[in-house]
Amino acid sequence: MKSSLAAARPVINVYSIHKSDIITNAIPVPCVYRAPIRPDIVRFVHTNMAKNKRQPYAVSNKAAEQTSAQSWGTGRAVSRIPRVNGSGTHRADQAAFGNMCRGGRMFVPTKILRQWNFKINLNQRRFATVSALAASGLPSLVMARGHRINKVEEVPLVVEDTIESLVRTREAIEALKSIHAYSDVEKVIRSHKIRTGKGKLRNCRSRQRRGPLIVYNQDNGLVRAFRNISGVELANVRHLSVLQLAPGGHLGRFIIWTESAFALLDELYGTYETPSSIKKDYQLPDNIMTNPDVSRLINSDEIQSVIRPAMAKHTKRPFTQKKNPLKNQGVMNRLNPYAQVLRRAELLHFNKKFEKKNIIQSKKCEYTST
Repeated sequence: MKSSLAAARPVINVYSIHKSDIITNAIPVPCVYRAPIRPDIVRFVHTNMAKNKRQPYAVSNKAAEQTSAQSWGTGRAVSRIPRVNGSGTHRADQAAFGNMCRGGRMFVPTKILRQWNFKINLNQRRFATVSALAASGLPSLVMARGHRINKVEEVPLVVEDTIESLVRTREAIEALKSIHAYSDVEKVIRSHKIRTGKGKLRNCRSRQRRGPLIVYNQDNGLVRAFRNISGVELANVRHLSVLQLAPGGHLGRFIIWTESAFALLDELYGTYETPSSIKKDYQLPDNIMTNPDVSRLINSDEIQSVIRPAMAKHTKRPFTQKKNPLKNQGVMNRLNPYAQVLRRAELLHFNKKFEKKNIIQSKKCEYTST
């Protein structure tokens, strides 16, 4: 999928954090917003990156095997599974050890020595990052992800660098309200719920939606100001991650950029004419297809004007309407002349079967009447 954002809008406005209708500057849109949007690559990279945050777990190697169970052997009309020694209690003579037994061990117990981390190709990880960045510039994808951006002036939203100097949470909330981004934070606050199930016991007691992501160039107090606002995440433009740009592997994160961070994207990821000056030997991926709408391509006048005369020549009659050969016997006979023979044989077989059934029914009636 290709984003034609830069072609439609070569520059983007920079807004003041004190009043949203004040435009302080206009800067060119980075070429990374023209990168191909690949949900499959983003989902694959996100899945493997999330695996690298897991903590190893395993059951004890002595679990369910700390009993005095022994097998009774053969000749006692019971299975040879080990049984607990003793008498006078319910536990005595119970089967033990096996994974089918009550209180037995699990089948193939988990071990610490399993593969927890997965290597991801560097170029593939960068592809996912630029794809997620390109998707964040399409308002339709951002809204489809659930972000409240109805009153936001522009997507992507770029604000002046003075936001990086904020140190108080009160000032940060006022800045979000002035650029009409606080409605997305209110959505996060309303979504706060207690998690169902045993996750409450595992340091994951609550769950909530994701809010806006603020990308900055230099932290002059910005992180301290925004860190206590629900749903708001912060990231340095040099350390962008797919886990933040596409949470859950879903494209369309609402991103608030500072002016200097937005201007640095061309240096980080390069353009389609020059490679990146920060990342070694990296150039933006190119689009394989400029229009991924296959149905629109097939039904276009350019393709249909070539296909229809060819079909008319093949069928030796003007091809004016598409008909389903499974429902239209005439079209089926033109495509497959042997289909008429099969249809005739099927009808003859059905008629013979019907006549045979009628003869049997008539004989039954004669037998019952006598």
